[in-house]
Parts: sequence; structure tokens; C-alpha cells
Amino acid sequence: MADNSKEEFLNLIKRVGAFITVKISNLLRDLDSRSIGAIAGLALAVFFTWRLLTLPSGTQRRQHKSSAGATSSGSSTCTTADVTCSKVSTSSEYSSTQNAVKELFQPVKPTLGKIVRKRLNRGRKVTCQLLGVILEESSPEELQKQATVRPSVLEVLLEITKCCDLYLMERVLDDESEKKVLVALEDAGVFTSGGIVKDKVLFCGTENGRTSFVRQLEPDWHIDTNPEIVTQLARFIKYQLHISAINPEGSASNIFTTTSLENFFGLV
Repeated sequence: MADNSKEEFLNLIKRVGAFITVKISNLLRDLDSRSIGAIAGLALAVFFTWRLLTLPSGTQRRQHKSSAGATSSGSSTCTTADVTCSKVSTSSEYSSTQNAVKELFQPVKPTLGKIVRKRLNRGRKVTCQLLGVILEESSPEELQKQATVRPSVLEVLLEITKCCDLYLMERVLDDESEKKVLVALEDAGVFTSGGIVKDKVLFCGTENGRTSFVRQLEPDWHIDTNPEIVTQLARFIKYQLHISAINPEGSASNIFTTTSLENFFGLV
């Protein structure tokens, strides 16, 4: 039984070594400023795992030393209770080590920032319609009354601005609608995040105007709710995200359809 425990323990050490080798290899393959922090975190994890792995042997040495001291003093008796207690203690420590190693092998959930960069395929410039995507309202007529930013989209919007040059755009019917939109974005904290300035919120009087904006800016991604605009831009824009409750058939291969911006990045 002792040999089996020793063999399992050695296997655990081998698994930890293989895991660390793979992780370091992956980190060095795509090394950036964030990877340096990840390597530091991994080093700490290796250190604490090593400490846990050395607990059983250290305990056994203390037990042997205690036993030798007892023998030299003339006390050579060992009760059944002592043996049982020693086995339980060793088993408990070995179980703790196993649990620690299992936790080390658990996959790490990627951050929203990493998900955004991966889903955008490292695109550097994004243009995005406001109505139906960033705003609760879905028509220019509604903007004449009010403009409301969707709270669920703010986190994604912030992450996009961290890795992309983002432009927001919309068709409006009057200057008052423009003011309502800008005030709503400002109240929601969009301009204080550091990634968007008011000059990057563009307004036009027609749907063709939005199409012209996009073609002039030449983004890597355009996000829109209008299927006609998405279809027209398919030849000119690398990727497009069509926000729609219905997935149209026969879309171009560079057009992705989703029910909401946050859904595309896995938040709902």
C-alpha cells in the first residue's frame, strides 16, 4: 500500500512538471506585458505547490525522528491508536496535496478583455451603430424624445475601447436628438473611460450617410442592425457584426449575426 501511494505521488509530480512545461511554452510563444504578469503568477503557483508537495515527506521525517527519540529513552511500545493516527495524518496530508494539484490543473477562465480581443481577431478599428446596439431606442423618431444607454453593453464597450479605435455613429432627424445622445453617453460614463471622445460620435441625416462614414474610416469591424447596409459593406469591410433577432440565410462569410453586442462576447 505504501508503494502504491509513493507511485501515485511521483505521478502527481510528473503531471505538475508537464503542466508547467506546457504553460511556460504557451506564454513564451505569445509574450507581451500581460504575459509577464502571468509568468509571475505561475511562478508563485509553482512555489506554493512545491511547498505542499514537500509536506508529507517532512511530516514523515518528524515522525521517524520522534520514534527514534522514544526508542533511545527506553520506550519501545507502540499502541494501535498511535499507528492509526499516523496513517490518518499521512492520508489527510496526501489528500490535501492531491486537491492542490487538481486545483492547479483547473482551466483558467479568460478575462473579458481577452475574449474581446480574440473575438475581434485582433482588429484595431471598429465602427458601430448606436440605435439598437448601444442605445435602448431603435429608431430616429424615438431619439427625438429620449436617448437611453443600455447598461448591459457598457462593460463590453469599455473593453473594445482598450484594444480598438472605436467610432459610434447614427442617423438623426434634428440637432436636439444629437444632444440627447451625447448627454446619454456622457451620463453613462462612456467619455470618462478614456477610450471614446465626443469627436468620435458621428451623426448623419440618412442611412447612406452612415455607409459613407464606414467606407471612409475603413474599419476592421462594423457593427450594425440594418441588413441592407451590412450587405452593401460586405465587399469593403473585413468583418461585420449584424445585430438581429433573426439569422438571415445566405449571408457573406465575413458577416456574423448575433442578438446583441454583449451576447457576441458571451456575457448573456
